[in-house]
Amino acid sequence: MTIKRLLVANRGEIARRVFRTAKEMGIFTVAVYSDGDSDAPFVTDADLAIALGGTTATESYLNTAKILEAAKSVGADAIHPGYGFLSENAEFAQAVSDAEITWIGPPPAAIAAMGDKLAAKETMVGAAVPTLPSVEVTDSTDIGTVGQEIGFPLLVKASAGGGGKGMRVVDNDADLEDAISGAKREALGAFGNDTVFLERYLPTPRHVEIQVLGDQHGTVLHCFERECSIQRRHQKVIEEAPSPVLSEALRDQMGQAAVAAVQ
Repeated sequence: MTIKRLLVANRGEIARRVFRTAKEMGIFTVAVYSDGDSDAPFVTDADLAIALGGTTATESYLNTAKILEAAKSVGADAIHPGYGFLSENAEFAQAVSDAEITWIGPPPAAIAAMGDKLAAKETMVGAAVPTLPSVEVTDSTDIGTVGQEIGFPLLVKASAGGGGKGMRVVDNDADLEDAISGAKREALGAFGNDTVFLERYLPTPRHVEIQVLGDQHGTVLHCFERECSIQRRHQKVIEEAPSPVLSEALRDQMGQAAVAAVQ
């Protein structure tokens, strides 16, 4: 499908970058903006700008109904979500597809799967990607036995959401039950989902991500890695590329594993 009119459901730097590339490709660009962003540079960068109204993200950049209405009103044949906001919202991606507008991003099913850590892990295992041993905590789970089987230290981790919420490090059996209860309460409050699982905890890990790119024809390639190990409260502070710690052999192995997982 040829994209002729592109709406970017985002703001700021990412919207400007998408607009710049789209214009180089001869694509008509459409911005959406909140009341507070009416004079922002990204608004004037676009060929056309539609006011969403409101001053908060909920009223504007997270308002799926308003964004879809804007896209339909200007005849946009594609929506680019940028990053943040609705970019990882499977329901929005599905709504865009249902409106017969091209969604520039992962399929809704993939977004949903990757948003659930247990589902994501199952997908990775199916693609033969190395993973840490883990077990979902259910009413029938023998916590003591599982703890011994996986080995301490353990990480109690919420299956939904992110940002370090719903996580507890446990060093022994005596603290495990309280850690699970606390993680479940925090996860339920933050994400509306109290599903947690136990995973082997790595005290000094490296956080290295592999970037992947795929198209509708099934072509997948990786764009190498980002080193994200410098963090505060489980949130990245700096992302660096290339990683200063990866060997060429490990870089290649990780890249191949990432492509296999996406395929």
